[in-house]
Parts: sequence; structure tokens; C-alpha cells
Amino acid sequence: MTGSENKPKRTSQGGLILYHGMKLSTMVELFRLKPSLRWSRWRQIALMPFFGAYNSVMAGVENLLFGRKIAKATIHPEPIFILGYWRSGTTLLHNLISEDPRFSYPTLYETVFPWHFLSTEAINTRLTAWMVPKSRPMDNMETHWHVPQEDEFAICCMCLISPYTLPLRPFDLQEWTRSFRLHELSAKDRQRWKETITLFMKKLTVRQNKPLVMKSPSHTYRVKEILELFPQAKFIYISRNPFDVFNSTMHLRTTLIGENTLGSPEHPGAEESIIETYLEAFRAYERDRPLIPAGNFSEIRYEDLVRTPLLEVGRIYEELQLGNFDEARARLELKLANHREYKRNKFTPNAYWQNEVYRQCREVYERFDYPAPESLDVAPLL
Repeated sequence: MTGSENKPKRTSQGGLILYHGMKLSTMVELFRLKPSLRWSRWRQIALMPFFGAYNSVMAGVENLLFGRKIAKATIHPEPIFILGYWRSGTTLLHNLISEDPRFSYPTLYETVFPWHFLSTEAINTRLTAWMVPKSRPMDNMETHWHVPQEDEFAICCMCLISPYTLPLRPFDLQEWTRSFRLHELSAKDRQRWKETITLFMKKLTVRQNKPLVMKSPSHTYRVKEILELFPQAKFIYISRNPFDVFNSTMHLRTTLIGENTLGSPEHPGAEESIIETYLEAFRAYERDRPLIPAGNFSEIRYEDLVRTPLLEVGRIYEELQLGNFDEARARLELKLANHREYKRNKFTPNAYWQNEVYRQCREVYERFDYPAPESLDVAPLL
């Protein structure tokens, strides 16, 4: 698998923002968080009550049409959860695994409008396909309503116990990271999170009764809680050179906040925040990994996946006993052929932060055999 590098991409995600998928009741909770507000974002703010009313009404319709089926749905006991910090390659891996027709996955539409996709997806995706950009705002990954998407969008829209409250208060580290530590939340909030992800997965099961492939970097912090819900769940952890993750996450945060904020996009201390939450994710995974039953987890490096994708995905199938990989190989070969011209973002390296990332994250470099920077004695840039 090949791909060229490109200057960091930044485009608009269109008129929709993440919070337009909420019901009115959740929007009320959102404004209780006292988000940053600016007149320059008046269009996004003005649309919220209209989307909230629509989502609330259609959620009621969906409950009438599918409520009993959802309540009776049995989630496949062995869902697959893809773990890894943001910009580690989780999307690429999710897209590849999801090519296997034996699995199901949440789509972009389903994660943006989780309350009523069973009722509205078929018609709304046709009517609004023109509104969806051809690629994601922060990179060149293809997007449309039906691409695999991370379930964290849905969780945020449904209960707000999610790091994607970041654009609301990008200056408030405590608020948007609280969902990383579910064990520190109140019993009520922990139960609400569990009920939310279970409800969403039940709805996905009603849509298509197959093993689910779920992807959210946030789940890297929540392995213990996921195992409490799904003791036989399977996990794939993907790592990437920490400095590449740092650079790409800086770009992601700038884009995510800029596109979805209701007010100021200022995110002071972003560099240290990324390093701290990256380390927390790694340590949470290392802490909880022994809880995963033998044979139910696999690890992969992004660099290896890009270099020999068929070999690496085939190894995952073997380690997790996902079935005959030959049945998925042909689809993957076609997917990879279409991905061959993909242009990765290219970032100008900052020697100070390169060394700072190594200094603070050396345990990650050593755990996954990444080389140290050539120079480790560089003064901060003023």
C-alpha cells in the first residue's frame, strides 16, 4: 500500500455540526455546560433548536415503529472494538475490517443521527448526499453518509458523556476528558453511558444482525467497562509513531474545534494536553489489557499496516479467529487499489516538540519499538 504526503488539508465539513444530531433535551444539557458562544457562529447556533425538534419528533416515531424490536434485539456476543489514540490509523483499520460482509458497522449518518436512523436513513441519505463533503475536513479520507464512522459521535449526541464536548469548551480540560475515566463518574453517569452504547448497538443490530465492528479512540480508556458489557468482545489496538500522532492530532483538534465550536476556537495548552491524554490512553490500555481473555486481542503498528496491509489484516484474522480471510481478501485488494493514490498530510517538524514527545512518551517508543529522535538536546522555540 502506497501513498504520497501532502500539506495539511483543512476544508469545511459543510453546514452540519456534531451537535445537530441531538434531541432538544440533550441540547438543554449542552447549554447547561455554558459553552463558549460567538456571534460569528450564529448560523450553527440558530439551527440547533430546529434540528433538536426534528430529532425529538423522529425519535418518538422511531420508538413507535421499532421500539419493541430494539428492546428485544440481542447484540452479537463478540463485537470487535478498534482501539488506539486519535490519528493512530484507527479509521484506516476500521475501513479495512468493515469491508468483510460478515461484519456490520455504524455509518456516518447513523452516528450523526443516532436517534432515528432506522426510520430516516434510507430517504435522508439520498436527499442530502450532496451536502456531504467528498473527504474529511482534516485529511483526504473519503467520506459520504455510508462510510464506517466512530460510534463516539453517536454517544456524544445521545448523552454528552464524551470527549467530543471539547469544541464547546476547548479551554476546559476537566470537562471534556471526564469520559476517559468512567470509574470516577457518578454511578448514574456510568450507567447512562453503558445504556447509551448498548442502545446504539441494539439499533445497529436491528438494522443488520451481524457482529459489529466499533471504532472509537475513546474506547482505549474504557476496556474494563466494555468487557463488563461484552465479556467476549475482541479488541484490536493500533499504535503509530508518537510524534506523528502528536502532529496529526494537533491538526485534528484545530479542525474539529474550528468546525464544531459555537464560540471561540482557542485551545490553550493543546500540545501538553495531547501528550497527557495520549499517555493516559496508552497506560489505560496497558492497565486493562490483562483483563482481555487470551485470543481476544491483537496489536498492530500503523506503519506495518500501510506497508503490508493484506499480511497484517490476515494476521489479525488469524489471531482473533475471525474466520476465513480468503473471503475478505478480494474486497480488500479492491479497496487498497482505490486507496493507493491517497495523500497523507505532511507536517513541518518542530525539533523542540519532537524531543519533548520523546521525553514524556519514551515508554511508548520502547513498547512498540519506535526510534528515538536523532537529537535530544534542543532548546524551546520562542
